[in-house]
Amino acid sequence: MRARPIPAILIAAWLTAGLAGCGDCSGEEFRLGETAFVVRTFRPLSGNRWIGNAICYGPHHDGQRPGGPAPTTAEIRQDLHLMIPHWNLLRIYGSAEFAEPLLVTIRDDGLDMKVMLGVWIAPVDTAANDREIQAAVHLANVYREIVLAVSVGNETQISWSDHKCPLPDLIESVRRVRAQVAVPVTVADDFDFWNKPESRLLAAQIDFITMHAHPMWHGLQVDAALPWLAGQLAAVQEMHPTRTVVIGETGWATSVHDQGEQAELIKGRAGESEQKQFYDAVRAWADAQQQTVFFFEAFDENWKGGPDPDDVEKHWGLFRADRSPKAAVAAGDDGADRP
Repeated sequence: MRARPIPAILIAAWLTAGLAGCGDCSGEEFRLGETAFVVRTFRPLSGNRWIGNAICYGPHHDGQRPGGPAPTTAEIRQDLHLMIPHWNLLRIYGSAEFAEPLLVTIRDDGLDMKVMLGVWIAPVDTAANDREIQAAVHLANVYREIVLAVSVGNETQISWSDHKCPLPDLIESVRRVRAQVAVPVTVADDFDFWNKPESRLLAAQIDFITMHAHPMWHGLQVDAALPWLAGQLAAVQEMHPTRTVVIGETGWATSVHDQGEQAELIKGRAGESEQKQFYDAVRAWADAQQQTVFFFEAFDENWKGGPDPDDVEKHWGLFRADRSPKAAVAAGDDGADRP
C-alpha cells in the first residue's frame, strides 16, 4: 500500500526543526521534529575486513537495456565471477529488474560479495517508483547477510540531471524506504549538489552521503584527477560534518566522441593507460585513507549515450562490453587488500 504523500509544507517544518537542533550534534542522534533520528553507520566490511575499494555494476550486455531485454541469471553469474577477484562490494542502481537474481547467485555460489542496492526514482512514474521501493525493501530484509545499504535516487537533484525529482518527493521516498529496512539509507548525487547549503535538507534524512565526482567531465588531465577528487570530497565533508561521505562514482573513460558536449568539456586524454593510472591511484589512496570509493564502472555498456560508438557513456568500464579486461584489470588483482 502506498504511503500518503507528505505535504511540502510539513517537510519544510520537519527539516527546519531537525537542522536547528543539529548544529553541534555528534552525528549519532539528533531530533527531527518530534522524532529521534539515530544515524545508522555504514560499515563496508566482510567480517572484520574493510572492502571499501568497490565497483559500480550495470549488467546489460549488448542488445539489453533497462526496461528492455534483461540479463539472464547465467550472464549475471559470469559477471560476478569476473568481478570477485577484484572487488567484494558492488553498487547497483535499481532493485526491481535484476537485483534478486544477483543476490540469489551471490548466496548460492557462496561469493564473498556485499551489495549496496539502488532504488531508481523517476520524476513522474510513481508506479515504477513504487515497484522499486517495494523491491528494495523486500530484498534488504530477505538478504540481510549481503545487503549493506540502500541508495534511493540517483542524480535527481543536480541541475543538469535529465531525471530531476522534486525534493519533497525524493524525501518521501527516502522516508518510506528507511522506515521499512534496518540497513543505512543514502542518496547518490553529484558533488556539486552536496557542496551546497540546500543539500543539508536532504542530508538530514539519510544515514550517509553518496557523492559522484568525475574529473574527466570537469576538464582535468589524469595527473590532476586524484587531487581534484580529494578536494571535492573534503568540501562535501565540510558541508556535512555529521555524515560519512562515500564516493559513489568516479572513473576514467577509455573513449570520447569528438563532437558535442563531451568534446567541449572533456580535456583529459581518454584511454586504457590513463584509466589504469587513475584506477591504481584511487585504489592506493582509498586503501590508505580507508575511504569508500565505488569506481565507475565494471563493464562498458553500449546501450548508453548516443549512437556514435565512441560516445563516452559507453566506455567507462574496466572490462569491455564483451567482458574482456582492459589494462587496469588485465593483469589481475595483486591481492594487496585481500586476505
